[in-house]
Amino acid sequence: MVRRSRWRYLAPIALAAAITGTYLIVHNGLMHNSSTSQSHVSTQGHSTTTTTRHGKTSKSKFYVVRPGDTLSGISQKTGVSIQTIEALNRSLNPNSLQTAQRLRLRR
Repeated sequence: MVRRSRWRYLAPIALAAAITGTYLIVHNGLMHNSSTSQSHVSTQGHSTTTTTRHGKTSKSKFYVVRPGDTLSGISQKTGVSIQTIEALNRSLNPNSLQTAQRLRLRR
């Protein structure tokens, strides 16, 4: 009769522990990022307001164009008229917005 080592279970247990630890670290990081992004201006154009330390809300000065954005859609999201966006961005061509392009919304 061949006696098997009890250590043969160590590798699968170590692998399961590594996967679980990685999941918890990544999940915690994602939860931390989503809770902090609500109080800061997003660089991806998700939010156009920011909350200051004293609880006052101010509008952001820029919007970062995302895939599929249109000038009218950006106007609706930000509450800034199309004419104001065009006036603040003189070289803007509304028919060729580029992803990651920064648009000025306020002076």
